Amino acid sequence: MGSLTLITGGAGFVGSNAAADMARRGERVRILDNLSRRGTERNLEWLRRNWGDRIEFVKGDVRDVGAARRAVEGAGLILHLAGQVAVTTSVEDPRPDFEVNALGTFNVLEAARLSGARPAFIVSSTNKVYGGMEDLEVVEEETRCRFAGGIAAVSEERPLDFHSPYGCSKGAADQYVRDYARIYGLPTVVFRMSCIYGPRQFGNEDQGWVAHFLISGAKGRPVTVYGNGKQVRDILYVDDLIRAFRAAAERIRSVQGRVYNIGGGERNTLSLMELIEIMRREFGYAVKPSYAKWRPGDQPIYVSDIRRAREDLGWEPAVGRDEGIRLLRDWIESQKPNL
Repeated sequence: MGSLTLITGGAGFVGSNAAADMARRGERVRILDNLSRRGTERNLEWLRRNWGDRIEFVKGDVRDVGAARRAVEGAGLILHLAGQVAVTTSVEDPRPDFEVNALGTFNVLEAARLSGARPAFIVSSTNKVYGGMEDLEVVEEETRCRFAGGIAAVSEERPLDFHSPYGCSKGAADQYVRDYARIYGLPTVVFRMSCIYGPRQFGNEDQGWVAHFLISGAKGRPVTVYGNGKQVRDILYVDDLIRAFRAAAERIRSVQGRVYNIGGGERNTLSLMELIEIMRREFGYAVKPSYAKWRPGDQPIYVSDIRRAREDLGWEPAVGRDEGIRLLRDWIESQKPNL
């Protein structure tokens, strides 16, 4: 990777794990974060305590053009991870969702273009750009949904269908990043990500559901399942996502302008009901969920087709679903008094 990496949202869950990975390798990291999300100050303190001389922190907001310009200066790689991350929040108040996700991404992209240095630019997009995928028939089984008709996973060829303000703002950002490679030659890559989970994730019921359920179980808190609990996602352990970032950055000249679906793939699917059963059976958590109506934009099933990433990046998940869940549970137990 470049001599200096800028991570927007670098004090968040994914950002702090990425920063730690780079710092462990002796690389320099600049973090731009407004510290608005719960847990970011704790993550930043952890980074500074362990790798203070390699971590530069800039408190700022991607909505601020000047902050974006200053943060980009000297960076050889930009991981753009800052964002408003919850569909529910976007529905309640769409303007800040747009300003953070669409305008904020534009600001960082423009800063990269105007820098003249052509830094590599990797953005965290989302599977929500594919919308509800209502044309795909879904079959309900005892504990999960599955696609009918022999479909196993969703490829990058799937038509875009932005659903919810969050889907629109992230979709606009997704397409801007893609087009800056075509129009301006900026070496960009889009990762349309499924469910990422792992240590340093302070999940809530709006986002980060695997961590939210496990934290709730460890603390004896109630959980609410929206829908029937048979929703399925392919979950990806955060260390595997960081390996994908690194693979794309190392191959940026050959993969620039491309889009990748990044998730756990067919081998790492999980429904809400199945996670609750694992929590009861494996960890002894007494979980009795309550149920509420489906939320807008929620896909009954989404599984990433990761073949393009495997072929282009030489990447695939290394941490299996059950192992990853245990690793997250162990971290939660070690942090339980502070959660």
